[in-house]
Amino acid sequence: MNENIALKIHDIKDIVKIPDNSIFIYFALILLGFIVALVIVIFIIKYFKNKKGSKRKIYFNILKDIEFKEPKKDAYTITKYLRLLVNEDREKRLAGELINDLEEYKYKKDVSSIDTNIKNKLTTLLDILDVK
Repeated sequence: MNENIALKIHDIKDIVKIPDNSIFIYFALILLGFIVALVIVIFIIKYFKNKKGSKRKIYFNILKDIEFKEPKKDAYTITKYLRLLVNEDREKRLAGELINDLEEYKYKKDVSSIDTNIKNKLTTLLDILDVK
């Protein structure tokens, strides 16, 4: 009987070393999770940043919503935001003409209401502007 047990023991193979790559897999998963989280945060930031609107859109909406009730204040507002809004040469030329027309409303104490010609130039310029 002891011989049978001894024969069975000789049939058992030695312990084999299995390479353990679990630490590398663990760090790879952590790195992948960090990259995914970073991409998600970047998309969230871009979403809320674009949702707020660009400054050009804000300036454009301010100019579009002018009611022309206070000519002196409106002249200064138009001048300020047109200079910030225009980019191309044609737009700059038209804005310069409009700003020159508004000079008479800026530096006087009492001014009359803004001329319809100036209002039409402003609406034409706003139609020309490409605001995204």
